Amino acid sequence: MIEASADVSPSAQIAGSARVWHLAQVREGAQIGEETIVGRGAYVGEGVRVGARCKIQNYALIYEPASLADGVFVGPAAVFTNDHSPRAVTPQGALKTTADWEPVGVSVGRGASIGARAVCVAPVRIGAWAMVGAGAVVTGDVAPYALVVGVPARRVGWVGEAGVPLVRPTRATGGRGDDEAAGEEWVCPATRARYVEREGKLTPLGEAATAPTGRGNERDKEEQ
Repeated sequence: MIEASADVSPSAQIAGSARVWHLAQVREGAQIGEETIVGRGAYVGEGVRVGARCKIQNYALIYEPASLADGVFVGPAAVFTNDHSPRAVTPQGALKTTADWEPVGVSVGRGASIGARAVCVAPVRIGAWAMVGAGAVVTGDVAPYALVVGVPARRVGWVGEAGVPLVRPTRATGGRGDDEAAGEEWVCPATRARYVEREGKLTPLGEAATAPTGRGNERDKEEQ
């Protein structure tokens, strides 16, 4: 469904089950996946790729060449920038054109959430299932499952797929304790899913035993 007041380029690819609300703008070549919602007044830039079942809330600005995997949440008035060194004019005073700069993008992994009025300063990668707090300014990559807040954004904890901050396990939740080789264990209070933190990275417990060390695998590259 595309509202009549939305400005959608004829070359944009909008899935049949997606919804584009009033006054939203979707630029040339953009791709919007199945069941994705683009809120009132939101902007999706030229060639931006948005996966399935995403929510882009009212007045969010997603500038090209951003890429959003499936299940991403972008809060109201959040901004994805695309310029290393923004200037209106060249050093000679002439108005800058597309030939005078090269856009850089924000990449968001599966299931990640960007809070209201947060700013992601490109180029950055937001890992799968990470959560960026409202009003944060992200100037560096965010690890999968990381909870980051502040200006500039800093990690203050971990979150699971349910979006609830993880806690240290107790005997009541079946914690096995930590050891240097296995890493620190975390648990989701909502789902009881367990995770292991090792060398600054968080891994679901079932995957920790098989995850390679020292380099990412192909799944990491796709989801981060």
